[in-house]
Amino acid sequence: MDKIEKLVSVTQFNSRRGQATLHPLVSVLDQSKSIKIQANRYLSELYVIFLKDVKCEEMTYGRSHYDYQEETLIFIAPGQVFGFDLPEEILVQPSGWALVFHPDFIRGTSLGKSIKNYNFFSYDVNEALHISEREREIVLDCFKKIKEELERGIDKHSKTLIVSNIELFLNYCVRFYDRQFITQESINKDILVRFEDLIDKYFNSDLPQTTGLPSVAYFAEKMNLSANYFGDLIKKETGKSAQEYIQATLIELAKEKILDISKSVSEIAYELGFEYPQHFTRFFKQKVGLTPNEYRKI
Repeated sequence: MDKIEKLVSVTQFNSRRGQATLHPLVSVLDQSKSIKIQANRYLSELYVIFLKDVKCEEMTYGRSHYDYQEETLIFIAPGQVFGFDLPEEILVQPSGWALVFHPDFIRGTSLGKSIKNYNFFSYDVNEALHISEREREIVLDCFKKIKEELERGIDKHSKTLIVSNIELFLNYCVRFYDRQFITQESINKDILVRFEDLIDKYFNSDLPQTTGLPSVAYFAEKMNLSANYFGDLIKKETGKSAQEYIQATLIELAKEKILDISKSVSEIAYELGFEYPQHFTRFFKQKVGLTPNEYRKI
């Protein structure tokens, strides 16, 4: 199905599910109380978080498919596409819970300033957060506190309390993702080995001369991971960002090449993917404390 509908408001999200809107900019829905919805795909202008705790229809998110086999949190940010890749006449019964809020609701708040730091809004669907029963209880406790605030009516304290509970929920999710990285350690080790192998193959090919210095996104794509998830995983495994890891490998390779006095510094710079030799010299001095020529003399 190629048709994509814009999801522009909390009211639109709620009304599609036959549920009341208690606040125009934020909502928490127990989806067991929702009516069946058309199997549409949406371009979201909202932040949407789904907690799926039962087997349901296969959902698409970006270009990926996800079959909800276990309790899972999916995070959707404005500008992302999600929905069901099914014929329009098919009706789907929503399940689990949903937290939805408009960017305007958090604008000017501490959460509004920090929301971009929650990298999991940029993770692909296959990198979703799988949670334990205890973690699910914590998530639902946050959702229910927000729901209770909405049900008691809007007053001068409502926004502060609701935003605080959304931020608390997101901070718990940071902890849960850290736990997920740890419990998937063997998988992560394999990704690290593949990352190292890809770096070696890149610099031992003619790609640096034709393409330039490699980006984190280049290696993430090679491993079918989003750049943010890949970066966070490498950081958890090595203590370095993926960019720092690439640069450390580049420096070690540069040191080896510099000791080959048959090549000029300019030739080495071009071999490594630098467009200008002076950029290489500046980079090397920043990382090593010596210029390439100074290093060559020690």
